[in-house]
Amino acid sequence: MRILITGSNGLLGQKLVAALRKDPAVVLTATSRGPDRSPDRLGDRYLPMDITVAAEVDAVFDRVCPEAVIHTAAMTNVDACEQDPATCRLQNVTATGHLVQAAQRHGTHFIHLSTDFIFDGLAGPYREDDSPAPLSVYGHSKLESEHLVRNAGLARWAIARTIIVYGVAPGLSRSNVVLWAKAALEKGEPLRVVDDQWRMPTLAEDLADGCIRIARRGATGIFHLSGPDGMSILELVRRVGAFFGLDTAPVTPVKSDSLGQPARRPPRTGFVLDKARRELGYAPRGFEEGLAVVRAQLAG
Repeated sequence: MRILITGSNGLLGQKLVAALRKDPAVVLTATSRGPDRSPDRLGDRYLPMDITVAAEVDAVFDRVCPEAVIHTAAMTNVDACEQDPATCRLQNVTATGHLVQAAQRHGTHFIHLSTDFIFDGLAGPYREDDSPAPLSVYGHSKLESEHLVRNAGLARWAIARTIIVYGVAPGLSRSNVVLWAKAALEKGEPLRVVDDQWRMPTLAEDLADGCIRIARRGATGIFHLSGPDGMSILELVRRVGAFFGLDTAPVTPVKSDSLGQPARRPPRTGFVLDKARRELGYAPRGFEEGLAVVRAQLAG
Protein backbone atom coordinates (compact mmCIF):
# COMPACT_ATOMS: atom_id res chain seq x y z
CA MET A 1 0.00 0.00 0.00
CA ARG A 2 1.31 3.46 -0.95
CA ILE A 3 0.85 5.72 2.10
CA LEU A 4 1.71 9.41 2.17
CA ILE A 5 2.10 11.29 5.46
CA THR A 6 1.88 15.06 5.80
CA GLY A 7 3.60 16.72 8.75
CA SER A 8 6.10 13.87 9.09
CA ASN A 9 8.47 16.07 11.14
CA GLY A 10 5.87 16.50 13.89
CA LEU A 11 5.26 14.25 16.88
CA LEU A 12 2.49 12.15 15.33
CA GLY A 13 4.22 12.22 11.94
CA GLN A 14 7.42 10.79 13.40
CA LYS A 15 5.50 8.02 15.18
CA LEU A 16 3.72 7.11 11.92
CA VAL A 17 7.07 7.00 10.11
CA ALA A 18 8.59 4.81 12.83
CA ALA A 19 5.64 2.39 12.65
CA LEU A 20 5.53 2.15 8.84
CA ARG A 21 9.09 2.59 7.52
CA LYS A 22 10.10 -1.08 7.90
CA ASP A 23 6.71 -2.55 6.96
CA PRO A 24 7.19 -4.62 3.77
CA ALA A 25 3.49 -4.15 2.92
CA VAL A 26 3.84 -0.34 2.82
CA VAL A 27 5.50 2.00 0.33
CA LEU A 28 5.96 5.06 2.53
CA THR A 29 6.32 8.67 1.47
CA ALA A 30 6.87 11.19 4.25
CA THR A 31 6.38 14.90 3.61
CA SER A 32 6.85 18.08 5.61
CA ARG A 33 8.06 21.62 5.16
CA GLY A 34 11.84 21.84 4.96
CA PRO A 35 14.32 18.97 5.39
CA ASP A 36 13.62 15.55 6.91
CA ARG A 37 14.01 15.68 10.70
CA SER A 38 13.61 11.95 11.40
CA PRO A 39 16.41 10.58 13.59
CA ASP A 40 17.20 7.98 10.91
CA ARG A 41 16.84 9.87 7.63
CA LEU A 42 14.40 8.47 5.07
CA GLY A 43 16.38 9.34 1.94
CA ASP A 44 14.25 9.21 -1.19
CA ARG A 45 11.19 8.26 0.85
CA TYR A 46 11.07 11.85 2.10
CA LEU A 47 9.80 14.71 -0.09
CA PRO A 48 9.66 18.32 1.09
CA MET A 49 6.14 19.71 0.52
CA ASP A 50 4.52 22.97 1.54
CA ILE A 51 0.85 22.06 1.74
CA THR A 52 -0.18 25.71 1.40
CA VAL A 53 1.12 25.68 -2.19
CA ALA A 54 -1.26 23.78 -4.49
CA ALA A 55 1.39 23.19 -7.17
CA GLU A 56 3.72 21.49 -4.66
CA VAL A 57 0.89 19.26 -3.42
CA ASP A 58 -0.10 18.31 -6.97
CA ALA A 59 3.51 17.53 -7.94
CA VAL A 60 4.00 15.18 -4.98
CA PHE A 61 0.67 13.40 -5.52
CA ASP A 62 1.38 12.98 -9.25
CA ARG A 63 4.78 11.49 -8.43
CA VAL A 64 3.65 9.17 -5.62
CA CYS A 65 0.01 8.33 -6.54
CA PRO A 66 -0.79 7.51 -2.89
CA GLU A 67 -3.53 5.02 -2.04
CA ALA A 68 -3.91 6.58 1.41
CA VAL A 69 -2.93 9.92 2.90
CA ILE A 70 -2.65 10.55 6.64
CA HIS A 71 -2.91 14.33 6.97
CA THR A 72 -1.31 15.34 10.28
CA ALA A 73 0.14 18.74 9.30
CA ALA A 74 -1.62 21.69 10.93
CA MET A 75 -1.18 24.88 12.89
CA THR A 76 -2.07 23.64 16.37
CA ASN A 77 -0.93 26.42 18.72
CA VAL A 78 -4.37 27.55 19.89
CA ASP A 79 -3.34 31.02 21.03
CA ALA A 80 -1.20 31.66 17.93
CA CYS A 81 -4.22 30.76 15.81
CA GLU A 82 -6.37 33.23 17.78
CA GLN A 83 -3.84 36.01 17.21
CA ASP A 84 -3.21 35.21 13.53
CA PRO A 85 -6.45 33.83 12.07
CA ALA A 86 -5.32 34.35 8.47
CA THR A 87 -2.28 32.09 8.84
CA CYS A 88 -4.36 29.59 10.81
CA ARG A 89 -6.91 29.44 8.00
CA LEU A 90 -4.21 29.12 5.34
CA GLN A 91 -2.51 26.19 7.09
CA ASN A 92 -5.59 24.39 8.42
CA VAL A 93 -8.30 25.04 5.82
CA THR A 94 -6.81 26.23 2.51
CA ALA A 95 -3.99 23.67 2.66
CA THR A 96 -6.43 20.86 3.47
CA GLY A 97 -8.40 21.93 0.40
CA HIS A 98 -5.30 21.52 -1.79
CA LEU A 99 -4.73 18.03 -0.41
CA VAL A 100 -8.38 17.03 -0.76
CA GLN A 101 -8.44 18.09 -4.42
CA ALA A 102 -5.29 16.09 -5.15
CA ALA A 103 -6.70 13.08 -3.29
CA GLN A 104 -9.93 13.33 -5.25
CA ARG A 105 -8.01 13.30 -8.52
CA HIS A 106 -6.07 10.18 -7.52
CA GLY A 107 -8.89 8.30 -5.75
CA THR A 108 -6.87 8.43 -2.53
CA HIS A 109 -8.27 7.40 0.86
CA PHE A 110 -8.02 10.68 2.79
CA ILE A 111 -7.45 10.41 6.56
CA HIS A 112 -7.69 13.78 8.27
CA LEU A 113 -6.57 14.59 11.83
CA SER A 114 -8.89 16.76 13.87
CA THR A 115 -9.40 17.77 17.49
CA ASP A 116 -11.63 17.85 20.57
CA PHE A 117 -11.52 21.66 20.24
CA ILE A 118 -14.34 21.51 17.69
CA PHE A 119 -16.59 21.04 20.76
CA ASP A 120 -17.56 23.64 23.37
CA GLY A 121 -16.75 21.34 26.29
CA LEU A 122 -20.13 21.65 27.98
CA ALA A 123 -21.17 18.01 27.54
CA GLY A 124 -18.06 15.82 27.26
CA PRO A 125 -17.05 13.08 26.78
CA TYR A 126 -18.24 13.23 23.18
CA ARG A 127 -19.35 10.67 20.62
CA GLU A 128 -18.54 10.99 16.92
CA ASP A 129 -22.03 12.22 16.01
CA ASP A 130 -22.32 14.88 18.74
CA SER A 131 -22.82 18.44 17.50
CA PRO A 132 -19.70 20.61 17.24
CA ALA A 133 -19.58 24.15 18.66
CA PRO A 134 -16.00 25.48 18.62
CA LEU A 135 -14.95 28.31 20.93
CA SER A 136 -11.71 29.37 19.22
CA VAL A 137 -10.28 30.31 15.84
CA TYR A 138 -8.33 27.04 15.94
CA GLY A 139 -11.46 25.01 16.68
CA HIS A 140 -13.37 26.74 13.88
CA SER A 141 -10.52 26.13 11.42
CA LYS A 142 -10.43 22.40 12.20
CA LEU A 143 -14.21 22.10 11.93
CA GLU A 144 -14.14 23.92 8.58
CA SER A 145 -11.44 21.55 7.35
CA GLU A 146 -13.60 18.60 8.48
CA HIS A 147 -16.45 19.97 6.38
CA LEU A 148 -14.11 20.25 3.40
CA VAL A 149 -13.14 16.59 3.74
CA ARG A 150 -16.71 15.39 4.24
CA ASN A 151 -18.26 17.40 1.41
CA ALA A 152 -15.60 17.11 -1.31
CA GLY A 153 -17.04 14.01 -2.93
CA LEU A 154 -14.01 11.90 -2.06
CA ALA A 155 -14.34 8.20 -2.80
CA ARG A 156 -13.17 7.42 0.74
CA TRP A 157 -12.49 9.70 3.68
CA ALA A 158 -11.99 9.39 7.43
CA ILE A 159 -11.62 11.93 10.21
CA ALA A 160 -9.59 11.00 13.28
CA ARG A 161 -10.20 13.38 16.16
CA THR A 162 -7.81 13.36 19.09
CA ILE A 163 -6.96 15.09 22.39
CA ILE A 164 -3.66 16.38 23.91
CA VAL A 165 -1.10 14.22 22.15
CA TYR A 166 2.05 13.52 24.16
CA GLY A 167 5.27 11.63 23.56
CA VAL A 168 8.95 11.88 22.73
CA ALA A 169 10.42 12.70 19.30
CA PRO A 170 13.61 14.53 18.34
CA GLY A 171 13.75 18.00 16.85
CA LEU A 172 10.18 19.07 17.59
CA SER A 173 9.36 22.77 17.30
CA ARG A 174 6.93 22.46 20.23
CA SER A 175 6.86 20.47 23.44
CA ASN A 176 3.75 18.73 24.82
CA VAL A 177 1.99 18.84 28.16
CA VAL A 178 3.65 15.75 29.67
CA LEU A 179 7.21 16.81 28.80
CA TRP A 180 6.41 20.37 29.91
CA ALA A 181 5.03 19.16 33.26
CA LYS A 182 8.02 16.88 33.88
CA ALA A 183 10.54 19.62 33.06
CA ALA A 184 8.70 22.23 35.15
CA LEU A 185 8.44 19.92 38.18
CA GLU A 186 12.12 19.02 37.90
CA LYS A 187 13.00 22.71 38.25
CA GLY A 188 10.95 22.88 41.46
CA GLU A 189 9.74 26.42 40.69
CA PRO A 190 6.19 27.62 41.50
CA LEU A 191 3.75 26.32 38.89
CA ARG A 192 0.21 27.52 38.19
CA VAL A 193 -1.95 24.81 36.60
CA VAL A 194 -5.61 24.97 35.59
CA ASP A 195 -8.04 22.73 37.44
CA ASP A 196 -11.12 23.55 35.33
CA GLN A 197 -10.12 21.87 32.05
CA TRP A 198 -10.74 18.11 31.73
CA ARG A 199 -9.14 16.03 28.98
CA MET A 200 -8.18 12.48 27.92
CA PRO A 201 -4.47 12.70 26.97
CA THR A 202 -3.29 10.52 24.09
CA LEU A 203 0.03 8.72 23.69
CA ALA A 204 1.38 9.54 20.22
CA GLU A 205 2.14 5.86 19.48
CA ASP A 206 -1.50 4.94 20.18
CA LEU A 207 -2.82 7.69 17.93
CA ALA A 208 -0.45 6.56 15.15
CA ASP A 209 -1.72 2.99 15.59
CA GLY A 210 -5.33 4.17 15.28
CA CYS A 211 -4.56 6.10 12.08
CA ILE A 212 -2.74 3.13 10.56
CA ARG A 213 -5.69 0.88 11.41
CA ILE A 214 -7.98 3.26 9.51
CA ALA A 215 -5.65 3.14 6.49
CA ARG A 216 -5.22 -0.65 6.49
CA ARG A 217 -8.94 -1.30 6.80
CA GLY A 218 -9.94 1.40 4.33
CA ALA A 219 -12.26 2.59 7.12
CA THR A 220 -14.46 5.61 6.50
CA GLY A 221 -16.31 8.11 8.65
CA ILE A 222 -15.37 9.82 11.91
CA PHE A 223 -13.38 8.11 14.68
CA HIS A 224 -12.53 9.38 18.14
CA LEU A 225 -8.97 8.37 19.06
CA SER A 226 -7.71 9.43 22.48
CA GLY A 227 -6.30 7.91 25.62
CA PRO A 228 -8.79 6.05 27.84
CA ASP A 229 -8.21 8.04 31.05
CA GLY A 230 -9.89 11.36 31.79
CA MET A 231 -8.44 13.95 34.16
CA SER A 232 -8.08 17.66 34.79
CA ILE A 233 -4.85 19.31 33.68
CA LEU A 234 -4.03 19.72 37.39
CA GLU A 235 -4.45 15.97 37.94
CA LEU A 236 -2.39 15.28 34.83
CA VAL A 237 0.52 17.31 36.21
CA ARG A 238 0.25 15.63 39.60
CA ARG A 239 0.16 12.17 38.01
CA VAL A 240 3.26 13.02 35.97
CA GLY A 241 4.93 14.12 39.19
CA ALA A 242 3.92 10.94 41.04
CA PHE A 243 5.10 8.72 38.18
CA PHE A 244 8.52 10.34 37.88
CA GLY A 245 8.95 10.77 41.65
CA LEU A 246 8.83 14.57 41.54
CA ASP A 247 7.53 16.93 44.22
CA THR A 248 4.20 18.51 43.22
CA ALA A 249 4.03 20.84 46.24
CA PRO A 250 4.98 23.90 44.09
CA VAL A 251 1.84 23.36 41.97
CA THR A 252 -0.97 25.87 42.59
CA PRO A 253 -4.46 25.25 41.11
CA VAL A 254 -5.84 28.19 39.12
CA LYS A 255 -8.85 28.88 36.91
CA SER A 256 -8.45 29.22 33.15
CA ASP A 257 -9.68 32.81 33.03
CA SER A 258 -6.86 33.88 35.39
CA LEU A 259 -4.21 33.07 32.75
CA GLY A 260 -5.27 35.72 30.23
CA GLN A 261 -4.85 33.38 27.26
CA PRO A 262 -6.09 34.79 23.93
CA ALA A 263 -8.15 31.70 23.00
CA ARG A 264 -11.01 30.19 24.97
CA ARG A 265 -10.64 26.50 25.85
CA PRO A 266 -13.49 24.01 26.18
CA PRO A 267 -13.86 23.10 29.87
CA ARG A 268 -14.63 19.37 29.57
CA THR A 269 -14.02 17.35 26.42
CA GLY A 270 -12.97 13.69 26.36
CA PHE A 271 -14.19 11.05 23.92
CA VAL A 272 -16.32 7.95 23.99
CA LEU A 273 -14.03 5.39 22.33
CA ASP A 274 -16.56 2.61 21.71
CA LYS A 275 -16.68 3.01 17.92
CA ALA A 276 -12.89 2.99 17.45
CA ARG A 277 -12.52 -0.01 19.77
CA ARG A 278 -15.27 -1.91 17.95
CA GLU A 279 -14.51 -1.05 14.31
CA LEU A 280 -10.73 -0.62 14.40
CA GLY A 281 -9.60 -2.74 17.33
CA TYR A 282 -8.18 0.47 18.83
CA ALA A 283 -6.75 -0.26 22.29
CA PRO A 284 -5.03 2.81 23.78
CA ARG A 285 -2.79 2.50 26.82
CA GLY A 286 -3.74 3.98 30.19
CA PHE A 287 -1.99 7.18 31.25
CA GLU A 288 0.65 5.58 33.46
CA GLU A 289 1.36 2.96 30.78
CA GLY A 290 1.91 5.84 28.36
CA LEU A 291 4.22 7.56 30.83
CA ALA A 292 6.24 4.34 31.03
CA VAL A 293 6.73 4.51 27.24
CA VAL A 294 7.87 8.13 27.58
CA ARG A 295 10.28 7.24 30.39
CA ALA A 296 11.84 4.40 28.37
CA GLN A 297 12.32 6.67 25.35
CA LEU A 298 13.84 9.47 27.41
CA ALA A 299 16.26 6.94 28.88
CA GLY A 300 17.33 6.06 25.34
